[in-house]
Amino acid sequence: MSSESRLSNLVSAFLAARVPQSPAAAELRASDADRERVIAALAEAAGDGRLTHDEHEERVGQAYAARTLGDLAALTADLLPPERQPLRMDERPLTAFFRSEQRTGRWVVPSHVPVTSVGGRITMDLCEALLQSRHVVVQLAVMAGTVTLIVPEGVRIVTAPSARVGSVRDEVRLPPGATGHAPDAPVIELAGFVLGGKVVARSPRRPKRSLFRRP
Repeated sequence: MSSESRLSNLVSAFLAARVPQSPAAAELRASDADRERVIAALAEAAGDGRLTHDEHEERVGQAYAARTLGDLAALTADLLPPERQPLRMDERPLTAFFRSEQRTGRWVVPSHVPVTSVGGRITMDLCEALLQSRHVVVQLAVMAGTVTLIVPEGVRIVTAPSARVGSVRDEVRLPPGATGHAPDAPVIELAGFVLGGKVVARSPRRPKRSLFRRP
């Protein structure tokens, strides 16, 4: 077994003892927006020949009848690679050993997210994600790495009292016109440790205003 594999197993064991079980992402109820995402991917597959006309019609019908995210994810599993899926059911911890790793798009965020970085860069984009809880704990195990959180405006970033997180840069903006966080604002809590690395939390860039206004 390589040294990287041994280190990964040790960190996974460290995190497993601290992360409670969450409901399976595939069992969560699907929304109309989730169905439309999948139907758009099916239309693209039919347009370039990956699906026949009959297959497309059958899967669209199944999409409209789908009750859970797992039902929807199965309809595009053989059409796109994991990173391009309209719905991502990947519940694995985020891990980066001397490389970059990211999780973006419409993915299910459990209430506890283990994040491990040794000399690597990890990006978690929660702007289109589905939160299983409005209080998400990011369990950090970072050594000489960087973790970047991209979150919607108004999300609170807090550090757990027992955490050993030396460098945290909170650049998350409040919504336009807001003077403080809403009482029910989602909370991202940083737990665990960061040694010789940093955590950056920021909002996505706002769209640039056009210099030319229509009359």
